[in-house]
Amino acid sequence: MATPLPDRASIVDEAAGRLRDLCDRLVAGPSATAVLEAWCREHGASPGTHLVADIVPCPDRPPSSAQRERLELPRDGLVRYRRVRLTCAGRVLSEAENWYVPSRLTAAMNHLLDTSEVPFGRVVHDLAPARRNLGLRLLPAGRDPATAGPDAPLFAIEALLLRHDGLPLCEVAEIYTGAVLAQG
Repeated sequence: MATPLPDRASIVDEAAGRLRDLCDRLVAGPSATAVLEAWCREHGASPGTHLVADIVPCPDRPPSSAQRERLELPRDGLVRYRRVRLTCAGRVLSEAENWYVPSRLTAAMNHLLDTSEVPFGRVVHDLAPARRNLGLRLLPAGRDPATAGPDAPLFAIEALLLRHDGLPLCEVAEIYTGAVLAQG
């Protein structure tokens, strides 16, 4: 006997539930990198598959005055900009812009950020950062995640990553795509 196909309502409910679950985890988690790596393992990525930060070549984008204030920077404080696509098993899960304060990281961390595809969250993991979310916005495709394609932007998060003493390490702006809801 053949298994009946799920009806549209159950597909929509399942996709919306996965979307809510991921949003909740990202808002509560200390690092988007850690959350996405766990998410990939739970949703069928091959064992040993890691999140990769594919660098997106683009012009430098200086932080706004509001970002400089949130980063608690003096007027002449140096900020670096990094734009990446976070991928897992070849799927682009998110695109992120990162404004970080290199003087608050070790030389080895700065070197990795300059020369590798290691995600920021994994690079600064030893600093035990905490994440303070500034906002989460549902984007149009996120209103019907069951029909969103893998490249469709579902939601956006803006957050600060803070050191153990509360000093900001970076500000990120992340846009998550429909690929985060794929199974397998």
